[in-house]
Amino acid sequence: MKPKVLLTNDDGVTSAGLWAAYDALSSIADVTVVAPSTQQSAVGRSISIFEPIRATKIRINGVEAYSVGGKPTDSVIIGIYALGIKPDLVVSGINIGENLSFESIMTSGTIGAALEAANHGYPAAAFSLQVEDQADKFDDPFYFDSSFDESKEIVRKICGNIFECGFPENMDLINVNIPKTVTEGIEITRLAEKLFETGVEKRLDPRGKPYYWINGPLYDEAEEGTDVNAVANGRVSVTPITLDSTAFKGMEPLKKLLRE
Repeated sequence: MKPKVLLTNDDGVTSAGLWAAYDALSSIADVTVVAPSTQQSAVGRSISIFEPIRATKIRINGVEAYSVGGKPTDSVIIGIYALGIKPDLVVSGINIGENLSFESIMTSGTIGAALEAANHGYPAAAFSLQVEDQADKFDDPFYFDSSFDESKEIVRKICGNIFECGFPENMDLINVNIPKTVTEGIEITRLAEKLFETGVEKRLDPRGKPYYWINGPLYDEAEEGTDVNAVANGRVSVTPITLDSTAFKGMEPLKKLLRE
């Protein structure tokens, strides 16, 4: 029997990236798509607890899928607990746009879905594709027309290795970021500190009242060995992530602080 995959994302159930991942995996796994009905980027690991969640069965590209009226995390929870899917692997992506650094993975809905799966005891992998034009992240992901050929090969290779060898120990999920053009293979990386130079742009509405856009260019300085550096140099970044955010190196300084 083929391994079972629960496939989700944060770009929405119609995203070209989601269906590229489906194409990559459907020949080696039994894939069930359970994904948000609409764009949910940057919602992190938020969960819908104040409103009901609807999961509607739909058909896209001739494939049955579930469209969830909620967040990426909701999709994972609905898939596991309402639809009864017991996946061997939860795959989130392929996201249109990078998910690199401490900064990005804390807000990413793509990573949020994978973290949610890991929290419930299921191994998870998140896949994201670099975009050269940041505006691509804000267009309708259904119409994203860049090639996913390299990305699909990487998704199939990494997930195939997991099915064959088992999920690696001492991590809860694998975060994979794929350069627009892969030139130097795969690198095991750590998280960089930042992805963006954060800025705020102030504007005035027609009545003279201020409003704000959070913006900023990509951070272009990252140490060797980090995910940001790898992708910037054409290498696929593969980063092991854990749910445990405990700062173990801070234990002794904290003890000292409390003693004093």
